[in-house]
Amino acid sequence: MADQKRDYYEVLELSKGASEEEIKKAYRKLAKKYHPDMNPGDKTAEEKFKEVNEAYSILSDPEKKARYDQFGFAGVDPSYGGGGGGGFGFDMGDIDLGDIFGSFFGGGFGGGFGGGGRRNGPQKGESLRVNMALTFEEAAFGCTKEIELSRTEPCEECKGSGCAPGTTAETCPDCRGAGQVRIQRGAGGFAFSTTTVCAKCKGTGKLIHTPCKKCGGSGSVRRKQRISVTIPAGIDDGQAVSMRGQGNAGVNGGPAGDLLVRVQIKPHPQFHREGTTVIYECPVSFYQAAMGAELEIPTIDGKVKYNLPAGTQTGTTFRLRGKGIPELRSSRRGDQYVTVKVQVPTSLNAEQREALNAFGAAMGETIPEGGLKGFFDKKKKRK
Repeated sequence: MADQKRDYYEVLELSKGASEEEIKKAYRKLAKKYHPDMNPGDKTAEEKFKEVNEAYSILSDPEKKARYDQFGFAGVDPSYGGGGGGGFGFDMGDIDLGDIFGSFFGGGFGGGFGGGGRRNGPQKGESLRVNMALTFEEAAFGCTKEIELSRTEPCEECKGSGCAPGTTAETCPDCRGAGQVRIQRGAGGFAFSTTTVCAKCKGTGKLIHTPCKKCGGSGSVRRKQRISVTIPAGIDDGQAVSMRGQGNAGVNGGPAGDLLVRVQIKPHPQFHREGTTVIYECPVSFYQAAMGAELEIPTIDGKVKYNLPAGTQTGTTFRLRGKGIPELRSSRRGDQYVTVKVQVPTSLNAEQREALNAFGAAMGETIPEGGLKGFFDKKKKRK
């Protein structure tokens, strides 16, 4: 069934007569492209990966390559029959794909093809994440706060070994302490070796016959701890403080994980923040806006005086330099922007209406009969 196979040179995208270096380079490129770890669940890529490996196993061997160049598939596969030289059966035998990819790509691929490292070596502990609510001012100027968390720590009874005092663990006889075992598998007419977690020791590389009573053999216990967290000035909503080594205990002597404290800033009744800028909306009366006034403006540092110019219009914005949020880990500060909002009276007594009518007349405005009150009443009736 020669028509079911593609020419090996075609598979590796090479011309016949390609050099050993060209074959090796093409294989590295295609094997990486179609490797199962790079294409999880892709059956087409899996088949191409097998096809690339088959082609390379023939063309990388000078004797097999010579037979293939002379007799084609018949020279390397007896199922094609009649091949000069008596034929040659393709079999990957005990090829360890982890070893192949380790030598080609400078490290292992995961997913059961080996090269992933010993599972029973030191491993960093799991990192923990907590949220911390801060006031507007606490985030602006920084603070120190305490949090309570539950984390795993090395067992004091067994010093993290998991063994009862006076006893030691046995090296796993199945994996010889590696935490992984190599198994032979077959697929698509050829066999290859893969590594998997040792079932006997569950990847630890050791067997504990007398586990520590305090930790049950895990080597760690869970405790509640109070941690002091220093919040830097200028931290913004959603940012986090990382505290190295304050997470869960490591495994097999590995370092503890980290603690990530994510900040959530509570809304402020007066201020709004945009980065290092503070936004404040300042209400002023019609009289103050028209005549000018000395205002007391609230800031995160306290109240400051500001002379509002006469004739200021609603929506006017002015800046208070250096009254904003400190820049994170810097001595510089942002500014505060104040937007004027003129308050229009919603109700007037008789004296105030008379004064406002007089003001309108002085400004040359036509006052309707009955004054402004009668004018507004008519407007309401029309609606």
